[in-house]
Amino acid sequence: MTSVSIPDDLDSLAALLSSAGFVAAREEASELLACAGDDRELLDSLVQRRLTGEPLAWIVGSTSFCGIQIRVDIGVFVPRWQSEPLARRAVERLPADGTAIDLCTGTGAIARVLMLGRPGATVVASDLDQRAVGCATANGVDAYLGDLFAPLPRSLEGCVDVIVGAVPYVPTSELPLLQRDTFTFESRRSYHGGRDGTDILRRILRDAPRYLRDGGALLLELGGDQAEALGDDLARLGYGEVGVLRDEAGDVRGIEATLGRAAASSPSLG
Repeated sequence: MTSVSIPDDLDSLAALLSSAGFVAAREEASELLACAGDDRELLDSLVQRRLTGEPLAWIVGSTSFCGIQIRVDIGVFVPRWQSEPLARRAVERLPADGTAIDLCTGTGAIARVLMLGRPGATVVASDLDQRAVGCATANGVDAYLGDLFAPLPRSLEGCVDVIVGAVPYVPTSELPLLQRDTFTFESRRSYHGGRDGTDILRRILRDAPRYLRDGGALLLELGGDQAEALGDDLARLGYGEVGVLRDEAGDVRGIEATLGRAAASSPSLG
């Protein structure tokens, strides 16, 4: 990318970022200025990196999630605000002294929200990416390296109150529609959920009953009509009290289901 002159005042830097297509330009400019301090050379470097499309959280080393500052290492999937309703609902479902699993934890953002919201609970997490596990660990999360439930202690089987996951769910056909430069920096594996986006979601539905206690909650991020697409699986596997999680704009952000005989007798999608 051709080098541009980088201003060192908030208004001018915000204008530069806005002209480059960044929506939250003023907020980003403020973060970049704070990260660089009085080092003009460092500021130039940080802004040039951002202008290539590199995630802001990688550049400044952290992001805010549910009002909590989360460390974000380079190469680790950046937690999105779209996952916040899922995290908040998971806290509500987790008993004060309960146990929770955060799948595909990434930075450990959701696990960290659970830990702070329920300090007396036990929270563990897993991820396939070694960098993610290292980052989550640095954020104070008890994170295990491996595929979904595979690396977790067997002592958790049958006694987990909440399983939560912001897992990959983008259908193959929709990958090209993601934001510009996404796959220049982030891994396709962090997004791709298979042909209709439900491959990993279905695996979790199938394996979660081994870990959930009777009455335990499963909360998974998804979108579009995927909740309806999973309806038969949910009923067959013994989940009930099925509900859709929406953001403030009414957009579908996740699904919530309860495992157990009583819950399974009253399946619903609302």
